[in-house]
Amino acid sequence: MVGLGNPGDRYAGTRHNVGFEVGRALVERWELPRVRKRYAGLYTDGRTGPGAPRVGVLLPQTFMNEAGRSAGPARGALGTSLDRIVVVHDEIDLPFGEVRTRLGGGLAGHNGLKSLRRELGGPDFHRVRVGVGRPESTDPEIVAGYVLSRFREPRDEVAELLERAARAVENLVTEAGQAP
Repeated sequence: MVGLGNPGDRYAGTRHNVGFEVGRALVERWELPRVRKRYAGLYTDGRTGPGAPRVGVLLPQTFMNEAGRSAGPARGALGTSLDRIVVVHDEIDLPFGEVRTRLGGGLAGHNGLKSLRRELGGPDFHRVRVGVGRPESTDPEIVAGYVLSRFREPRDEVAELLERAARAVENLVTEAGQAP
């Protein structure tokens, strides 16, 4: 599982960092070992429970637009097939609160996904798209400011959004664990 975000306190709690938030929640839920610096990111691995699927959680510490520089080497070192990778990211083309999953597909101008496609060797990885809404404007600077802003929605609604995204990851991991 690759959670997308930007490193540093400045970006903590922003819409763009939902991938980090979901990754941290899953590390805690699955009681994985403490994360350590590896693959130009923060990484841990283990089982989601006794006898359950084995997972790795990577939070790239590159900026999001270069996330592939972390995920690509991790994929190579771990020998993970592309269709076993789950990426969690913010999605401005989905209304706030909506979570969708898909395998492959377009990148919708998301620079983090473009970097992953380039460094992972293709676009056919799973995505958990976390709807953060969209500002009224299409001006790139306004959109960038919006995704780099903190949530204005009520705290409990943000918590529910992150929980739905975490459950979506768990469903994908469980399905992958049952595959032959």
